[in-house]
Amino acid sequence: MSKSTQIGLIFLILLAVFVSITGGALVGGVTGYFLAQQSIAEMPTPEVQTVVQPAEPAQPETPAEPAPEIFPDPTQPPEAVIPPVVGDAEEQSDAMVLAVERVSPAVVTVLNINSEAGGSGSGVIVSENGYILTNHHVVEGATELAVIFADGTRQDVTLVGSDPLSDVAVVKATEAVPAVAVVGESDALQPGETVLAIGSPLGNFRNTVTSGVVSALNRSVGNLEGLIQTDASINRGNSGGPLINLEGEVVGLNTLVVRGGFLGSDQAEGLGFAVPSTIFRRVSEQLVATGEMAYPYLGIQYQVIDWDVVVEENLPVENGALVISVEPGTPADQAGLQDGDIITALDSTSLAQDNSLRYVLIQYQPGDTVELTVLRDGRELQLELTLGTRPKDLQP
Repeated sequence: MSKSTQIGLIFLILLAVFVSITGGALVGGVTGYFLAQQSIAEMPTPEVQTVVQPAEPAQPETPAEPAPEIFPDPTQPPEAVIPPVVGDAEEQSDAMVLAVERVSPAVVTVLNINSEAGGSGSGVIVSENGYILTNHHVVEGATELAVIFADGTRQDVTLVGSDPLSDVAVVKATEAVPAVAVVGESDALQPGETVLAIGSPLGNFRNTVTSGVVSALNRSVGNLEGLIQTDASINRGNSGGPLINLEGEVVGLNTLVVRGGFLGSDQAEGLGFAVPSTIFRRVSEQLVATGEMAYPYLGIQYQVIDWDVVVEENLPVENGALVISVEPGTPADQAGLQDGDIITALDSTSLAQDNSLRYVLIQYQPGDTVELTVLRDGRELQLELTLGTRPKDLQP
């Protein structure tokens, strides 16, 4: 065997070995692939739950709710997205708008046409017969009166009656009125409750609306008692305009604002006051009926008891009315009331800082019989008397 033959034989043997090795690997790899595929095919298919729930067929009776949006429609706030307080604020805002829409057409600007000095205020129509409520100080001294309605039309009015003690006046339109406001119950008001003031500040900005809360009830400012205190902005020209609740009911007549402080140069902000409906309702009814207001009368001069009076006079009680003097021949004199007596209650109503003697008295009529609870020299007395009629020339 030649050398070349030997080399060829060796090459053939190596080639056979290579084919044997690679062929086995290839066959094994193919076999393993098909076995793996068979095993995967026999495995159970896993249950897949989608993140988005598939939509069910539409049910007209119970439609599916839309998914919350990133910026939801403020008129339909999803509870899961917007806290309830936001919804409450929106509901309150809507209520304020509706209340104003209900009352504004009945709000008027009152013109006091006087030969010496003219002026203007506000008022509110409370009767289809044309009766309009405003303040006494708005119409005081007028030789001629007129109103401007919300739509800008003007009409002459006549004075029905005016009461300086309550600062309430009634005027009457001679022609048809555009709207009538509903009078609510001021007794239902609570401190913190939202109220709105509507009027014509400075006489030019008709039907201006300001909002605030009831700051306090039964306040006394000067000679006026039983007032509603509010932080709703009240300016010159607002006098006589309505203070309304969120039901669109008139619960007060805006009457004054305190700007200067009581102590030196201190300034006050947000101190507005309104005559409550419990007072202006009764006063206006009597003004319409008789043209004047008849108040019940005791016949005494007295001082409202506060802490300063308690300390100064060394009094045994913190509330009530300290009698300064008794007018001869008056109901108080006839009942035996004396200087220095302390009136603590009228019938079953106790006197307090927010429940003054005058405020309690206005709930009665001249001729009514009442019982006074009085402290005298440490003893409690019950005195019965019949209320008289307050003299017309008696200063507030």
